[in-house]
Amino acid sequence: MKSTKTGKVYIVGAGPGDIGLLTLKGLKCLKKSDVVVYDFHINAGFLAFVAEDAELIYAGKRGGHHEMTQDQINQALVDKALEGKAVCRLKGGDPFVFGRGGEECEVLSARGIPFEVVPGISSAIAVPAYAGIPITHRRYSSSFAVITGNEDETKTDSKINWSELARGFDTLVFLMGVKNIAHITDNLIKYGKAADTPAAVIRWGTRTEQETVEGTLSEMPSLVKAENIRPPAVMVVGNTVRLRDTLRWFDVKPLFGKRVLITRPYTEDYEPLEEAGAEIFEFPTIKDVAPDDFTDLDNAIDKIGLYDWIVFTSKNGFKYFLERLLQRGCDVRDMKGVRICAIGSKTASAIEKYGIRVDMVPEEFNAEGLAEVFAKNSEITGKRFLLPRAGNAREVFPLKVHESGGEIDTPIAYNTVRQEIHLKRLERFLSEGKIDMLTFTSAATFNNFRENLGLNFPASIGGIAIAAIGPVTEKAVNKTGLKVDVMPATATVSAMVEAIIGYYGG
Repeated sequence: MKSTKTGKVYIVGAGPGDIGLLTLKGLKCLKKSDVVVYDFHINAGFLAFVAEDAELIYAGKRGGHHEMTQDQINQALVDKALEGKAVCRLKGGDPFVFGRGGEECEVLSARGIPFEVVPGISSAIAVPAYAGIPITHRRYSSSFAVITGNEDETKTDSKINWSELARGFDTLVFLMGVKNIAHITDNLIKYGKAADTPAAVIRWGTRTEQETVEGTLSEMPSLVKAENIRPPAVMVVGNTVRLRDTLRWFDVKPLFGKRVLITRPYTEDYEPLEEAGAEIFEFPTIKDVAPDDFTDLDNAIDKIGLYDWIVFTSKNGFKYFLERLLQRGCDVRDMKGVRICAIGSKTASAIEKYGIRVDMVPEEFNAEGLAEVFAKNSEITGKRFLLPRAGNAREVFPLKVHESGGEIDTPIAYNTVRQEIHLKRLERFLSEGKIDMLTFTSAATFNNFRENLGLNFPASIGGIAIAAIGPVTEKAVNKTGLKVDVMPATATVSAMVEAIIGYYGG
């Protein structure tokens, strides 16, 4: 049954490719939309922000092939909005800079459909900047023009004023002009631009695949052909191109050109990889959910003061425990006198933010290390432990407690389940060799990754380096005939990230 309430369409500029260049408002619209209509040039990583139940409509154009005509795109926006849905039209660059966003808004306006335009960072500015080329500079350029490069060269009524462009602007930026590059350079030279004017063509600007070709204006057609530069690409013409050798910063990073796949939700722990130049491809294979039955956890909370120790093995374990504690009408004061153990410094930090003192953090961030530190300090015999944990957790520590004369309750605080998101784009990236490193933080992330790929595993990941945390994860990888290339000494994401940077010589 169709909704009687008209939805809304957000025309969102996603920027030129780097996920970090999406605006905060654009991200907000993307997350709350029921439908996302996106183009080929959009970084696939953006789709990780889309709600799991959102409908994805691919409207891309690749190699001259239109998945949808513009009329079909317009109609899809109208139809989905009339169903009462929030629609995000995700477009590369800025919607109003050669993006046909104005045409789409005209259609929506004519049908009385509410819409908003969220500007994006245009590739005309961002791509040269990522190549180390400013489009203005006090010593070299005080004016610039942005021109479409895909105008039909056979047109007799061209709207491009070649004479004005050649003589009137210091810097020229051509978008979508690779196929017509000879036509563009010939006309610029014909109408007065010096043949030896510095020029550059940048392909896939701001992305890990970025390539830059430099030369003079007259050399560009032959250089582009020799380097097999294909769309999408931006051409810059002007003296500011000379500054590239001094100002280039992006394509000289130690991990530039590397794409790292992460199989858990992105956190700030992964930021050093991006700072080193790598691109993160987020493909979570697990997600945490509340348990179906809280009986055991509730019983433990009701007698919280009887425990000697509460052990938290992860930030999530603490998060779900605390949520349930508060739901039961209790708070952290009810934990007075109970000592706290946290596995990992990040878990400890999460607990301490609530004013709860952590009494013990094992040096080894695993169940074996936990058991060893308690045994070493004679803190098991005659003690009562509470271990709120995931439903599929290992039994190493509980068994050690029982063997050593202690008591332990292990209520389920949350469950970790397999997550399958947008599998087609992962399969495409793997088949096209666009992933350099796979990362697994647990046996579950690896096993779920393998199950998601099904029959395509392991053939689809042959030759890709693997980073893993902990011997249990490594064992799961080895069982399939694969090997782990990067194993951090400490079982944390931060340590794994540091080891990956070292693996690539960063």
